[in-house]
Amino acid sequence: MADFINGFWNLYVQGIVAFGLLFCLVVLLANMTSRASGEPKLQGHVWDENLREYNNPLPRWWLYLFWATVIFAVVYLAIFPGFGNLNKERGLRTEYAKEVANAEQQYGPLFTKFQATDLAALATDPEAVSAGKRLFLTYCSQCHGSTAEGARGKAYGFPNLTDNDWLYGGDPATIKTSIESGRAGVMTPFGETLNGDQIKDVANYVRSIAGLSSDATRAARGRDVFGANCTVCHGPEGKGARSMGEAFAALGAPDLTDSIWLYSNSEESIIDGITKGRNAGPESVTNTMPAWKDFLGDAKVHVLAAYVYSLSKK
Repeated sequence: MADFINGFWNLYVQGIVAFGLLFCLVVLLANMTSRASGEPKLQGHVWDENLREYNNPLPRWWLYLFWATVIFAVVYLAIFPGFGNLNKERGLRTEYAKEVANAEQQYGPLFTKFQATDLAALATDPEAVSAGKRLFLTYCSQCHGSTAEGARGKAYGFPNLTDNDWLYGGDPATIKTSIESGRAGVMTPFGETLNGDQIKDVANYVRSIAGLSSDATRAARGRDVFGANCTVCHGPEGKGARSMGEAFAALGAPDLTDSIWLYSNSEESIIDGITKGRNAGPESVTNTMPAWKDFLGDAKVHVLAAYVYSLSKK
């Protein structure tokens, strides 16, 4: 969309609007003729063998109606930003900016007070939690749901924020960092490294360590394949990056031994993830957490982090 917000497109819009108005004016002026005296003349056109029309000018009331529409268009373009950015100081955008400024003036001191409070303490403040919930419902519920319980599937994975299972860490500081800077964990694709049988073997091994039904023979073969390719991120026992210490926590590799899955735990979905990876190319599922610091500002991010932290402590 950034390609459309520059000088060329502004002139493009102005040119189309100006051409339309000028065309209407030319048509109106060309028809501002008086009716000639004497008998009306017929046009030379004939339709359906005998239908003809007189060469009379348009009725005055009709012309006045067209003039009224042109004048209305000019007035409308003068009030609203419809002629490029020449009158951008007026219209809905300016009204929105005024509302934002008024809201900032009214609620800014409250968020400043919240920002000065420790996150853990803020998570127990009913007023701050209420404000954080409103922010969450406005900006976060589209992915995590209104109850913050997330959603999972083969094509998407939005984590549940109400439990104690965290990819990067559930302490207040880490939660705030996730909201500020976003997250984009990458699962390496193995479709060109492993063959189809090896990938299916690993999928069955992963299901076995998670306590799910699996093919025992394939799971046994998949254990060695897992150890050679997957332990760098998921750990030797598949318990995830955080199980290997804080230095590995930034990888965000999930624990594969519990019952909590970001995506589906079906064999098909696991094979798809191993083959195509996650956030690793056009064929893989692209699922990222956007960064909110620049949009919301430090104070609102602080309150939002306190609310999310409070959810996992209930």
